[in-house]
Amino acid sequence: MFRNQEIQIGSADGKMLSILPGMANRHGLIAGATGTGKTVTLKVMAESFSDCGVPVFLADVKGDLAGMCETGVFQEQIRGRVEAAGLTAEEFPMHAYPTCFWDIYGKTGIPLRTTISEMGPTLLAKLLDLNPTQTDVLRVVFKIADDQGLLLIDTKDLRAMLQHVYENSKELSALYGNLAKQTISAITRAIVALEDEGGEQFFGEPALNIRDWFSTDTSGRGMIHILDSRSLINSPVMYATFLLWMLSELFETLPEVGNLDRPRMIFFFDEAHLLFKDSSKALLQKIEQVVKLIRSKGVGVYFVTQNPSDIPDAVLAQLGNKVQHALHAYTPAEQKKVKAAADSFRANPAFDTLQALTDLGTGEALISFLDQEGRPNVVEKALILPPMSQMGAISDDLRMRVTQQNPLYLRYEQYVDRDSAYEFFQRKQLETEQEAERIRQEAEKAKLEAAAAKENELARKKQSAAVSRVAKTATGTIGREVGKELGKKVGGSFGSRLGGNMGAALGRGLLDTIFRKN
Repeated sequence: MFRNQEIQIGSADGKMLSILPGMANRHGLIAGATGTGKTVTLKVMAESFSDCGVPVFLADVKGDLAGMCETGVFQEQIRGRVEAAGLTAEEFPMHAYPTCFWDIYGKTGIPLRTTISEMGPTLLAKLLDLNPTQTDVLRVVFKIADDQGLLLIDTKDLRAMLQHVYENSKELSALYGNLAKQTISAITRAIVALEDEGGEQFFGEPALNIRDWFSTDTSGRGMIHILDSRSLINSPVMYATFLLWMLSELFETLPEVGNLDRPRMIFFFDEAHLLFKDSSKALLQKIEQVVKLIRSKGVGVYFVTQNPSDIPDAVLAQLGNKVQHALHAYTPAEQKKVKAAADSFRANPAFDTLQALTDLGTGEALISFLDQEGRPNVVEKALILPPMSQMGAISDDLRMRVTQQNPLYLRYEQYVDRDSAYEFFQRKQLETEQEAERIRQEAEKAKLEAAAAKENELARKKQSAAVSRVAKTATGTIGREVGKELGKKVGGSFGSRLGGNMGAALGRGLLDTIFRKN
């Protein structure tokens, strides 16, 4: 709860333990074994930050955080915790919180999407589980797309770009370095596998504008943005990569603001061990950089995990506000981890931190928050306050009703497939096919015209020959008859035959001369 300008989380011997709003962006940790109360602590923190006017993002991996949109019931168990903290029922009013549900699959909340370009090659390589060589080639593919002015929005854009690089690998390798076809094929197979897991649904537009998360309701409470991760958590790499992308978006989008009296936003990273598992050195460096620098953007990051050892030391050192629930130590390795967790606190002479850590009950925790100077307070054994909203899950009908009533629903609900790399290559392929068809048709037309011309020439020659033969016959006959008559008059019967032959020959010769001239 937010009271006396403090974000109150728990109590120790009647004393309230609170996060100072001005120190909330120094990040934090909620740790503890399964069933020790981490989820309740996360919920209490989220509600308290909302009461403080700070927007919150968190991932709901079990579905039991959705009840924040409903008013809680003041039960006897809650009364006991409230009274132990020195509060009355009137000082602890149960109420609902402004809640916005998101879902990357678009089924149980507002569709939460990003684009391939916004995800970038480094995070995408982690999502695709690429080796270093494949990662380098993917970076080059992004570079080629950028140089050629091609937008990479969804997975089909990336597949089309990879196909383009594959088909032109020889020419492109001369400009960008070796682009082995086998490597390109391996990346393409990884993308197809991602699509089978639902990847094609959360890469697209309209992509999330992270600034839409910085809102409050009419009473000034910060909006609590809940990503439904019940299905997403079944793909741990996808879950971790997507949350890391959102954190990176906050880092890259927000301007430097210096020290604020309260953070601009609080980001909870549940199941945080998934973020660091099997991460490359380059990716770990990126995470460390984001965590270290994002506080200057006014954002606080709170990691939720089972054991502090799940988080690299360089990141753990940045987490100033800590809530540590019970840890179990049944093996020497577990005992070593528990001791390390106890040693990370500023000791309290009133009790043994190591012993207390293994003796904590459900809902109890060791707490150490930063003071006004940014120094960790001594560790306190505390009882976590109860949440003010409903515990547990909600019905699908209520979830969808809350979702569809949110103004952001209309902005993001409808998928938009605008012109990008895939459409460019589709047009290029169509233009190539059309040009090939035009050339084929022109060649066919020329072939037909040549054949027709040849046929016409042949027909003309045949016709000319036929006319010549008929004419020769006719002129020969005429010439013969004329010659006969002349010969008969001159030489009788013998003259008639001689004159006919000479007349026929003369007629044919004359006709040949005419046809040659024509």
